[in-house]
Amino acid sequence: MRRFALILALWPGVLAAEGFQRLSGDEILSALVGKKLGYGDGIWQTFDGAMGTQYFSGRPSAGRWAVRNGQYCSVWPPSDLWACYDVLQSGDVIRFVDESGGATDGTYAE
Repeated sequence: MRRFALILALWPGVLAAEGFQRLSGDEILSALVGKKLGYGDGIWQTFDGAMGTQYFSGRPSAGRWAVRNGQYCSVWPPSDLWACYDVLQSGDVIRFVDESGGATDGTYAE
């Protein structure tokens, strides 16, 4: 149990060491509204101010997004289940971290 607590205590330091800073709810909005992120291999996602999001990975997919409790959350029809992620930033890189610690990085694109 102590080891787990130590890992949790050190986790923010690891993120900071990589240059990533966790974003607050308002910072998430500023970082995403009106922006496009590229994920490599022609995959990208846009975020609009009406809280719509478009994801393209060979074909387009439309979803909704929101900021809830300081996290980015999204839902992709036909599912009605929202998934939420911590959001971190280092320069032009936005990192989404799921509840299990898995991370996806996107880079601002034009």
